Amino acid sequence: MRDQLLLERAKRMRREQTAPEQRLWLELRAKRFAGAKFRRQVVIDGYIVDFARRTPRMLIVEVDGDTHAGREHYDAARSAELERRGYKVMRFTNDDVRGNMDGVLTRIASPLEGLPLSPALSPDGERA
Repeated sequence: MRDQLLLERAKRMRREQTAPEQRLWLELRAKRFAGAKFRRQVVIDGYIVDFARRTPRMLIVEVDGDTHAGREHYDAARSAELERRGYKVMRFTNDDVRGNMDGVLTRIASPLEGLPLSPALSPDGERA
């Protein structure tokens, strides 16, 4: 029952993404970024994460908005648990995404270096 509730919540979160999450998703989706396959609002071990790459380099990218203020201890414990499970967790603020997208993408690219690149897709889905 708990898993079903988490899945429903994740679906709702995909439909109701924040503006910074939407901006980052446009960069990460459809293997556009470093040829890496990311999924959004993914349930992993009882947590819903903003963006996740499962293999070969397991990576979670979180965009923290105002709702994370005062939850730093919880977020740190959550990140530590996901890292124990083999994921690298990267956290960015809404302001990071809005004001420094290039810097955010550079940091996300770092753990993905050395992955084979796939052809980029245009926004219309055609090979670039």
